[in-house]
Amino acid sequence: MKRERLLGIFYRMMQGESVNLKSLASEYGVSVKSISRDMNEIRNFLADHRDIVKNIELKYARDLKTYRIDNGNSLLPKEFLLIMKILTGVRAIDKIELLDLFEKIKNFTGKEDRNSLEYLTAKEMYHYQGVHHFCTDLTELIWKITHCIVGQNEITIIYNKMDGSQIERRIRPLSIMFSEYYFYLIAASCETGSSPHYYRIDRILKMVKHRDTFPLDYSDRFDEGELRKKIQYMIPGESKRITFEFTGPSVQAVLDRLQTARIISKEGKKYLVEAEIYGEGVSMFLLSQGHWVKILKPKHYAEEMAREIELMYHNYKPHSDA
Repeated sequence: MKRERLLGIFYRMMQGESVNLKSLASEYGVSVKSISRDMNEIRNFLADHRDIVKNIELKYARDLKTYRIDNGNSLLPKEFLLIMKILTGVRAIDKIELLDLFEKIKNFTGKEDRNSLEYLTAKEMYHYQGVHHFCTDLTELIWKITHCIVGQNEITIIYNKMDGSQIERRIRPLSIMFSEYYFYLIAASCETGSSPHYYRIDRILKMVKHRDTFPLDYSDRFDEGELRKKIQYMIPGESKRITFEFTGPSVQAVLDRLQTARIISKEGKKYLVEAEIYGEGVSMFLLSQGHWVKILKPKHYAEEMAREIELMYHNYKPHSDA
């Protein structure tokens, strides 16, 4: 009887529950002293088996008169809320899958915190809507591709392009990146071995893993960290160094967005900024800054931006009736 009671109390605290001596005594029909001795046995067990239990400790809250187990891995409510805000903000996960994930993460919080966390997240989850996925199980597909990257296995994919047409490609998977709502597979062609291509993983309708592997040094030639610093919106293109003037209210927002950007000089409210960029996605960001940005170098890039602005203006320019 005592053994079952002791294990029951220990299990409840391991689940994040805080317990009160008087409440436990009443529940189990024993004296408060008996429950107090149980707590001492639990404390002694944790102290005597530090090599097994690591940082797990029995703690007493004097203000609440409760005992709880701190295993060193519990999430604070503020930490859970931070994770929840990030995951809902990126909108990359299906709603049902996200709810299931939150339930699992909440198991790492204190039991007393879970009701308040339910209240804090309920409204946002009610209105949550993830982005549309073309595949049936994104998480499982990402996991399978990851195994192929680690094993350096060539794969064949059936891919749904932006225009709705489907293509078949045999590729060498190099890395997985997340950007702007979507997960992307960075892969090289098995046939040409050309520069890596980017595939939105949710557009991969079917994947076949091959026994054929590719050399280790091949994947070493791809630097995911370097690409993440320089690319915007996962739109490929050429590498280039650009220089532009910025007169907006927050140059820090530009520096945060363009990780390679640095301020060369400042004159009044005008900043001269230089950045190493890769791909054409940076144009979308710079155009979103409107008249706050003026491209200076390279000259051909400044001319490209000017032509794009002219086309944008043409869409809004009043046209006389014929």
